[in-house]
Amino acid sequence: MHWVTIILIGIAANLDNLGIGLAYGIKRVKIPVLSNAAIAVISMIVTYVAVTAGSTIDEFISPHTANLLGSLLLVTIGLWTLVSNRFSQQGIAEKPELFDEDKNYIISFRESMTLGFVLSANCLAGGIAIGANGISVIWTVISIGIFSFITVGVGSHFGSLLTKTFIGKYSAAISGMLLLIIGILEMFS
Repeated sequence: MHWVTIILIGIAANLDNLGIGLAYGIKRVKIPVLSNAAIAVISMIVTYVAVTAGSTIDEFISPHTANLLGSLLLVTIGLWTLVSNRFSQQGIAEKPELFDEDKNYIISFRESMTLGFVLSANCLAGGIAIGANGISVIWTVISIGIFSFITVGVGSHFGSLLTKTFIGKYSAAISGMLLLIIGILEMFS
């Protein structure tokens, strides 16, 4: 089993969540445990669908070709993350109140559903690539969920403290580099 890859994918897929959590913490917008759990579960569901879709690719092409395509997709996602500077989530970090519809500085369970789907968008392509590489679906999904819960919670809790750290400032670049490294390593495994 690819334990290191599974853990690194969980971290890489959720570093942007850390940045978003930090932005919410700075603006003093609270993300309660239930809302954070909802975000993690949505990430897990999206990842499961994506990894399962990626796994079906194995039925149509050889495992070697599927592994190569999945690895190239991870490398591409990593490069795109580095170049695009946080995809469209940059807007969420700059205006975290967008998802606090009732403006009470608390992300409710209902509000967390929308936020969860937006934050899980980065799990789609990565999930398909992981599925094509034949990495365990269940452990990848669990890793994504655990690290989503941790990164959103830690980011939200520590807000202004962590935003000044290396991880807070460069979460998108770190995420992109991790995906790039994972893709390269998977090409040769």
